[in-house]
Amino acid sequence: MADLLYPPVIGAARAWFKALDLRFDVHGSEHVPAHGGAVLVSNHISYLDFIFTGLAARPAKRLVRFMAKDSVFRHKVSGPLMRAMKHIPVDRSRGEHAYTHALGALRAGEIIGVFPEATISRSFTLKDFKSGAARLAQEARVPLVPMALWGTQRLWTKGHKRDFGRNHLPITIRVGPPVSPDPDETALSLTDRLRERVHDLLETAQRAYPASPGGAADSWWQPAHLGGTAPTPAQARAL
Repeated sequence: MADLLYPPVIGAARAWFKALDLRFDVHGSEHVPAHGGAVLVSNHISYLDFIFTGLAARPAKRLVRFMAKDSVFRHKVSGPLMRAMKHIPVDRSRGEHAYTHALGALRAGEIIGVFPEATISRSFTLKDFKSGAARLAQEARVPLVPMALWGTQRLWTKGHKRDFGRNHLPITIRVGPPVSPDPDETALSLTDRLRERVHDLLETAQRAYPASPGGAADSWWQPAHLGGTAPTPAQARAL
């Protein structure tokens, strides 16, 4: 039932993208493996990032099973959909259950989607990574596929209103070569290496982004270090 439902949901998302006239620039999707387990790892700047992360796996005809907070699964509308598509609920007080679930899915050949920052970055810079993605890849003996999103924060992010108008917004997606765990590497070391790769991809996506803020009132989505008015990482931690 899950895979009977997932493709129509993807089709609905594509129709929505067309209605919004989003302008996609996707590079590196060939790095998503066509077969076998993998952990797809992305930065997190929007409530909609799971949609765009999953989009990067479509050329490989893969369906990504995302780890998401359990409150989403308790919602009367999103809950049944999330369960039917085999996404994985994460109860932060009992994280070992989600970990075991994800590990089993990886060993069964699934792609698991993880946002290792755990929450949306309000500074739109890369936060520290949790080590769960690295530990999953090590234990399941599967690669980590790093990627970065840019522009998704302009649609809907924490602390700002949704913008679902037909504004022709560009969305930039960059996927990098897989990161293979070293048998002798610690989870902390692998996490640091993974974060560096995502950081490099994020900077690449930002440089390639074809739009700039349209004035001071529109500079909220640009990080402070790039001249925008988004909070600095230190300010974001205090929010």
